[in-house]
Amino acid sequence: MPKRPKSEPDSAHVLQRLRALLSTFPEVVPADRHDIRVEVLSLADMLDSMRGLTKVRLRHLTVDRAAQKRVLAYLKMFQGEIVSGRELQVVGAIQDVPRRIRELRVEFGYSISTGHSREDLQPNQYVLENALPDEEEALKWRTANGIRKSRSGTKTKWLELLKAYVEKPVTKEQLAYVASNKDLRRVRELRTQEGWRVVTRQGGRLDLQPGVYVLESLAQLPSHDRKIPDAIYDSVLVRDQQRCRHCGWTLGQSVSGMRKQFLEVHHVEHHADGGKNNSENLITLCNVDHDEVHRRQLRGGDVWGWLDSREEA
Repeated sequence: MPKRPKSEPDSAHVLQRLRALLSTFPEVVPADRHDIRVEVLSLADMLDSMRGLTKVRLRHLTVDRAAQKRVLAYLKMFQGEIVSGRELQVVGAIQDVPRRIRELRVEFGYSISTGHSREDLQPNQYVLENALPDEEEALKWRTANGIRKSRSGTKTKWLELLKAYVEKPVTKEQLAYVASNKDLRRVRELRTQEGWRVVTRQGGRLDLQPGVYVLESLAQLPSHDRKIPDAIYDSVLVRDQQRCRHCGWTLGQSVSGMRKQFLEVHHVEHHADGGKNNSENLITLCNVDHDEVHRRQLRGGDVWGWLDSREEA
């Protein structure tokens, strides 16, 4: 036979039970070991009754009985207003409110401000900024969670996350979620050793905040352009004023959907032919012109002639 749904007590029944517990509670603190245990059990019954009362009195917030759903429903009721953690403890009949808030923010994409993100809030205060979740952020978490569970190494997991959000920013916190590793040099290794076009604010993307990474393309750099030291790479970008030496394009001119999306540093004399990793042998090119140089197989003086012909035109 199918099980009958468990009936829930009504508000009057729960209140009656709580009053009965309070009426029999002794005013004098017990000293006897046995009496102390009786009192502790009585207090436990009161706590259970209080949680039951919360669920009964607030069942209209949502048909879902889960604590997380009740917390969300309450935040939506007071969207844009400060709600204390004490309120949410009562509403959800839970103690660990920060964990529930973190789940709503990270797993479901709700924009909830806390004392860590807004200076005007106390550590135990929360504000639901928008009643609708950010589906893209929620998808990013689900993707990251899948990567996190894989058995791959740290650098491989980080690359998988960057590939999943190519051309979109990924924070160091998101990288740390899929693979906890404080050595962020591994991200630079993806560019310098493996040729993945990972850029940062220090690498020329001044529109990015510190600690944010963007994989600009799924195409890897040619092997001879991967060994340029970071300091030299960045100095060439600065020398060339963050501008393509051939067409003059800058990152500020980037338009979504267009071919030109990023700047790269190229060896005039190919590294495989003995070209050095110094600023004299390196120039800044946009990704389109960089590909063109390789398509034409230009080397040394041919590169300078190609640049001069453009300037004369």
